[in-house]
Amino acid sequence: MVLTDTHTHLYYEADAAKRDELMQRCKQNGIGRLFLPNVDAASVPMMFELLQAYPDNCYPMLGLHPCSVKEDWEEELAVIQPAIHQHKIYAIGEIGIDLYWDKTTLTQQVQAFKLQIKWAKALDLPIVIHCRDAFDEVYQVLLDEQDEKLRGIFHCFSGTLEQAQKVIDLGFYLGIGGVVTYKNAGLDKVVEQIELKHLVLETDSPYLTPVPYRGKPNESSYLIYVAQKVADLHNKFVEEVAEITTANSKAVFGI
Repeated sequence: MVLTDTHTHLYYEADAAKRDELMQRCKQNGIGRLFLPNVDAASVPMMFELLQAYPDNCYPMLGLHPCSVKEDWEEELAVIQPAIHQHKIYAIGEIGIDLYWDKTTLTQQVQAFKLQIKWAKALDLPIVIHCRDAFDEVYQVLLDEQDEKLRGIFHCFSGTLEQAQKVIDLGFYLGIGGVVTYKNAGLDKVVEQIELKHLVLETDSPYLTPVPYRGKPNESSYLIYVAQKVADLHNKFVEEVAEITTANSKAVFGI
């Protein structure tokens, strides 16, 4: 069984010994593929350091997280962009719009989002979208930018069935993480109505820890609990969920 964590910030763990323990637990739980999004210019070298330590398991992507879009967002992107051509990357991300923390930067967030979508199209890469309290705004950008090259993952999807169908109709996969295990989140009711061919799995570690470890730091090895929950919702064996969602990850990332 091979599970794919399509979204993990495992590079935040700076201690090499602890990082190795995290990776060993991944292998014990069948998580053999980890896709790493940076969040800003400062996190780029951290991500590539992890890649060098575990080249057979880690796959990088690059972008500017919407929460990192400040007054100097153009300068940040000017630092990030050259790294795209210095290393093999598999997506532009995570990018998007976040109106939970700061609504005043919406204009700049949209500008940065659209610019990075253009990067992805020019490089024929998927995008990985961060969307928090901003579904309508993100969806409008995707409608504006829609063409045969626009594709990717709607990371940490936690919306309604109607929103899920809109994302699927645009040709995107839904990234399902620990929220699906939360009793009152309601995401389980949505996921059980969506075919597995539209889903990929993720942890977003160290955030959004699934049950039974909710409240503690998340790690990629906990993806097994997300996979098992999705399997239960679809009355499947976890091995089948692993096979389908890993195949979906290969389709979107090309590896």
